[in-house]
Amino acid sequence: MAASEARLRRLLAWLTALLLLGLGYAWAMARLGVGLPCPFYRLTGLLCPGCGVSRLCIALLRGDWAGAWAANPALCLALPPVAVLLAWRGIGYVKGRGPARWEDRAWLTLAILLVIFGVVRNL
Repeated sequence: MAASEARLRRLLAWLTALLLLGLGYAWAMARLGVGLPCPFYRLTGLLCPGCGVSRLCIALLRGDWAGAWAANPALCLALPPVAVLLAWRGIGYVKGRGPARWEDRAWLTLAILLVIFGVVRNL
């Protein structure tokens, strides 16, 4: 039981750090009005599948669902399955299990769908 408690504490520490980092970025973005630039967009002039993720997150923090959808509809649709996959992986980590084969397939499917979205949004 001690190993799973240690893994749980480590996971909670990482989640807290990510939350604080995300909130700090949102605060800086709101104060400065500048987000992280997309290197793919800078090089090609095309929107990548993740373009708009900063605006999406800020809109979600404000409860602006329409703004989040306008920023990146594919990531809005991907949020629930990503949340389930991350929660499942977190539980597996705490219990000491490795990833299941279906998890890898689910992540691959999401990645393929996001790449397809990235191509279609630039047509």
